[in-house]
Amino acid sequence: MNEHRHKYGLRTVATIEAVKGIVVLLLACGLLLLVHKDLDEVADKLTDYLRVDPDGRISNLIYRIADKATDRGIWILALGALAYSVVRFVEAYGLWNERDWAEWFALLSGCLYLPYEIYALAHHTDLMRWSVLIINVLIVLYMLKLRLESLAENRRMREFRDRSD
Repeated sequence: MNEHRHKYGLRTVATIEAVKGIVVLLLACGLLLLVHKDLDEVADKLTDYLRVDPDGRISNLIYRIADKATDRGIWILALGALAYSVVRFVEAYGLWNERDWAEWFALLSGCLYLPYEIYALAHHTDLMRWSVLIINVLIVLYMLKLRLESLAENRRMREFRDRSD
């Protein structure tokens, strides 16, 4: 029963990691569609689509990004997003197949995100940021529990072998 829950929990986390990889991979593809495009025109269409105030903060941010963006910069962002996606897919594979290294990786990478998530939440509180933080904390705690259980089991096995020698 415990093994079944363990497998279900790992596969749930693996699915979350795979979805993150897919989303970022789609964003990378979207970025590549912007190469060799008139980014001012893209910014116009985006602000129209979003129906934001043309003189507002969001539209100004979009236009500033469009003005500073270069094809080289877009490629670098897209390649970084691709690398991030590969890492998420490898982690998802490892978790799905119950690999110890993937559990360690999920624990460490989840811990790395926590300070940024707390910082973002401190500057702007909304349901999405709270949700991301809570999910990440739950994943970190779950991975920590699995790793501690595994370490305790390994210690018990070593003690058992030592007694039987």
